[in-house]
This record gives sequence, structure tokens and C-alpha cells, in this order.
Amino acid sequence: MRRDSALDNNTVSAAIAEEQVFLDQATARRDKLADHLLAGLSVEALDALERARLRMLRQQYEELRRATEGLVFGRLDGLDGTVRHIGRVGLRDDEDDEPLLVDWRAPAARPFYTATAVDPQGQARRRHIRTTGSAVVGVDDEPLDGTITTDLVGEGALLAALDQRRTGRMSTAISTLQREQDDIIRAEASGPLVVQGGPGTGKTVVALHRVAYLLFAHPTMAEQAVLVLGPSPRFLEYIGQVLPALGETAVVAATCDTLLPGVSVGRDESRALAEIKGRALWQPALEDYVASLLPRARDLKLRWEGEFYVIPAATVAQALAAARRRPYHPARRVFAEQLHHILAEAVVDQRAALMNEMEEGFEDILARVDRSMRYDPGAAAGSDVDGLLSDEEVDSLRQRIAENAAIARFVEAWWPTLDAETLLRDLLADGDLLARFAPQLSAAEIAAVVVEPAPWASSDIPLLDAVADLLGDSDAPQQQGEFVADRARRQRGWVYGHVAVDEAQELSEMQWHMVVRRCPSRSITAVGDIDQAEAAHRHTSWAQAVQAVLGDRWTPAELTICYRTPREVMELTAPVLRRAGSHNAPPRAVRASGFSPWERTVMPAELSDAVAEAVRELRERWRGGTVGVVAPAGRIAELQATVDDDVPVLSAAQSKGLEWDTTLLVDPDGITAEPRGWNGLYVALTRCTQELGQLVLA
Repeated sequence: MRRDSALDNNTVSAAIAEEQVFLDQATARRDKLADHLLAGLSVEALDALERARLRMLRQQYEELRRATEGLVFGRLDGLDGTVRHIGRVGLRDDEDDEPLLVDWRAPAARPFYTATAVDPQGQARRRHIRTTGSAVVGVDDEPLDGTITTDLVGEGALLAALDQRRTGRMSTAISTLQREQDDIIRAEASGPLVVQGGPGTGKTVVALHRVAYLLFAHPTMAEQAVLVLGPSPRFLEYIGQVLPALGETAVVAATCDTLLPGVSVGRDESRALAEIKGRALWQPALEDYVASLLPRARDLKLRWEGEFYVIPAATVAQALAAARRRPYHPARRVFAEQLHHILAEAVVDQRAALMNEMEEGFEDILARVDRSMRYDPGAAAGSDVDGLLSDEEVDSLRQRIAENAAIARFVEAWWPTLDAETLLRDLLADGDLLARFAPQLSAAEIAAVVVEPAPWASSDIPLLDAVADLLGDSDAPQQQGEFVADRARRQRGWVYGHVAVDEAQELSEMQWHMVVRRCPSRSITAVGDIDQAEAAHRHTSWAQAVQAVLGDRWTPAELTICYRTPREVMELTAPVLRRAGSHNAPPRAVRASGFSPWERTVMPAELSDAVAEAVRELRERWRGGTVGVVAPAGRIAELQATVDDDVPVLSAAQSKGLEWDTTLLVDPDGITAEPRGWNGLYVALTRCTQELGQLVLA
């Protein structure tokens, strides 16, 4: 029996008014706390401890300042009568120690995402609160104890969110996270977690909210910063507002191509060559190459204050053995320190030997004088002066040796400073060197690699990173008051507390080495869809993709429910997956949009006009939303001229990770003809949240 609409409206209005009162209270409390923190930031930092305190206050202030939209988004009514509101940040009441607002990352908030009618976890009701700015605009209730009462209001919050227009930027989803997503967000971060998820399962949302959760749950992680790796600058721009909106400032966002400060990609490369350079064999090859440049033990002849000192080869070998467990340049610094000590000891030993010789000769002379004067040395009082250096004098000698320019020039000549870019160019331009250090490569592959000096390609960056790591580099100077993310961004060798990788199926084995190099603890979250792989490597399973670098020490997880792409579109994907060689089933779509996919056949000569017309129709139908065009790479330039600048025209690879309300797919047969074309078509089909149209060439 249908409930009375007037009663429904009254119930909704009362619920909205109730939550508006709470939102006003929480907003006032947040503003008061923010003002208090801002006043504390006006204090001048006099020492390192005070600077650290001010950095913490600044982070807290920024988190509160950003917590405007969606400050309060949820409520849990417990079976015991307790009421907890859930929000973007945690707030304590002004008058007591009880939380006014529970941070979404806190353990107390977890039932908001995980409780079900089967497992209510002590909760009677879950309420989703929708806000726009400072106003509550909607309330959705969900009973968790099996009781349906007349005071329940609203529709499902998740489906309401999915039906919203897209804006071209990813929004936070903390109010609508589902259980399988929340389980991954809160999973342990003790080792690599590899998350398989098909289109629309919320992989990116999960990865970013996991970063926010880990920074909240593990405060020390914020001291090291977290690295978020995405597939492209466009993708990073798309997700760019999510973590700042969640209040996280200890995050560096980058692509594999931008991880090396001061190095940029300047040319494209064939897929065949990119595949060769992406293989794991390069890591040991580069290690052997750099190791071959280390000096070999021999006698070293050094000059100090007009005297020559010879350091035997055996002593040099011992010093080299102690230093070589480090990268090339740090090893040289360690060896130089050893050499300063060895030279100082040689100087002291030679001085002692000279004093002994002088003393023995002087004693002979004194004995003859004593005999002639019948002198009794035992009758004299006093102490011997042996001429040996004191400990303080020896330390001073070592310091003078360490600061001596001639000694530094000698070490530099024998163990020279090397440049990573020069070394890699020398290797890649020399077929004989490649054959020596990378014997796994065939003659044809070596010939393909050997090129004249040119701008770096994307596949060169992991090789350059490996060489730079093997050489070692100096730490960048710190600047007072800067965020940890700013320091991390400037330092190639920065060690992060956690790394999150989106579209991880695209990483080559050498790019995986880049990831692990930046997080030796292997606290890594990698999300992706192996069936959407477009990269040149040949991996068709996660085991193949990570085996060379992670071995078997990684944990798989899976997202199985498609929230973005409507059921009408997902029904088209199973045959495409089979043609792509996948053994996976497409994710299960939870919603229908009511728009059946449509298809038009056009002549090649009419394609540009047909695209322009179709885009106009879709923009009119989806006012306030977004339209995206996906086409074969060879048609991008042609089609960009036919649509407005705010309508993206992308290849399947470029569209990965993006979403629009409606997608116009142009020449799907042309996409399947590209490398990994069926995987590309799978990507292109699944970018829309509402409607899919296709233009097929006759």
C-alpha cells in the first residue's frame, strides 16, 4: 500500500530540518577550531621543535579549511539508542570530550560502510545526508535491523549519486563507499596489495580513499609522504581534487614519466622497443654495468706535506670491500673517509719511525758523553719526550687531510664522479656493451635498442632511474616550513611511507622496480584491470605482471560490482573480453540508466559531420553533464576540429580511468585494429555513466 505523499513530504522535511540543525552546529564548531589554529600559526618558529609543531598545526588548519562541502554526510542510529554523525573530519564538542562528529576514517565510523541487515553490527539505521554548501538538501534512510518504519525517508544514496551529472573531475565518495570497497580501503598495509577491478568498480576511488585512510590511521606515514602514481597528466588532473578535499597534504601525485626531477620525456617510441626496454633483465644488466665502473685495487701513491706515502693494494682492497655495499657515489665517500684515516696512520707511523731512528742515534752520542763525564742518568729527575702525536693531534691531522684539495683531486681522478644520463646514453649507443651486460637480448633486439643520442622516451625513464639509484645522489636541501610532499617531490631518492598505483596493469617490469625503489617496505596498493591493459608488455595476468619484481609476496583482492557503467552497456562487454583473450567475467552492473546503446552507420567521407551532429545531440540531451569522444588514435586530430574545445576527443588508451555522462564511440573496428585493440574497445565501451552511442563506418 502506497504511503500518503503529504506524510512523505512532512517526514522528509522534518528529517532535513533535523540534520540542518546538526550541520549548523558542526559548521560553527569547525569554524571556531579553524580560527583557533590560525591564531596559533602567527607564532614565530624559533627552533626545529617549534617548526615541526607549526607544520602539524598548518596541516590541521588546512584539513578543517577544506572540509566545507560534505562536512556531514552520514549518521548511525545504534540499537542502544546512541546516535553518531559521520563526516569529512572529526570534531569534538566544545563542552565535553565526546565526539561531535566522527571522522569517516575512524574505527567508530566503519559500520556506516559495512553494516548490513544480515550483519547490522549493533546499528538500527544508516542515514545518508546530502548537502550543497551549508544546506542539507536530502536524506536517505536504510534500516539495518529488519524494521521498516514510517519515519524512513529518501532513496538509495548510492544510486542517487550515480545518477548525478559528471563534471570532468573526480569527486570524493566517502558518503557512498560500499562494503567490498571499504574492506580494501582499511586492509593492512604491510605488503603489496593488488586489486583487480573491472570498469566502474571504483578502483580509483578506493585507491585514493585508502591513501586518506592510511594517513589517518598511521600518522608516521605522513612524515614520509605517500606517492600516488597515475597513467597520465590528464588523469592526475582528473583526480587532483580528491585528496586535497579529504584534507591530505602529505601526498605526491606523479606519473612514471615525471618521477625524476629535471628529466622529461621528449620523444615517442615504437611499441616493440618499449617492450624490450621494459623487461626486468635490465635491472641486473645495469647493476653489472655500473659495478664495472668501480676502481680496482692497486697501490696508491699519495703526497702529503712534501713526502710520498704508498698505500698497499691489499689495504686499498679492504677499504674498497667495506665501501662497495653502497651505491657508486656514497661508496666513494666512504672510501675517501677510509683513505683519510689510512693516510693519517701512514703519516703517524712514518713520523714514529723517524723519531725512533733519531732517538737511537742521539742515544749513542749521549752514551759517549756520559762515559766521558761519568754521568749517572738514574740520578736525574724528569720524563721522556718521545715526539709522538697526541690523539687530538692525530684527529687534527685527519681533518686537514680530509679538507686538502690535492687529496680530493686525487680521489676524484681515481674514482670519478659519473652522470646517470651520460652513462645510460653510452650504454644504449654501444652494441658491444649491450651484448656484454645484457646477453639475454638477441642481436636484432640490440640493433633496435642502439640509437643516436636523442631526447628520452618513456621507456628510458625506468632505466635512467635505475642508473641514478645505482650511482646514488646527494639529498636536496630542506627549506624551512615546507610540507613533506614538497621535499619528497624534489628528491629522486625519497623513500615514501606508501605508494598507490592506479592503472597498475600498464606498468612494465622496470617501472615496477621504480615503485619498489621508492618504497622498500613494499607498503604498496596497486589497482587496475588486467583486461584493460594497453601497454606494450605481454602480461595477461597479475601474476605475470608482478612476478619479476614482487615474486609471490603480494596479496590479491577484487572489486566485483560495477557502479558506474549502466547494465545496458555492460551487456555488450562479455564478447569483447573473450576476443581480448580474457578469462575474467565482466563486473556485475548494479543499475540501469534507461538508455539503450545506439549505433549509426556512416560513410567515411561523412564521419566528421556525423561526429559533430552526434555530439550536439548528446550535449543537448545531457545539459550540465559531460560528453566524451573515443576514436582510433589516427583519427584524433581530424575529429578534434569538429567539436568544441571542452569536448575531449581521445584514443582508448588516453580515456582510461576517465568517465563522462555519455560517450560517443567512433569507428570501433578501427580501435580493434590497433595493438591490443580488443582491450582498447573494452575500455572505450565502459567510459559512460548513462548513454553510449557508436558511429560505425560502412
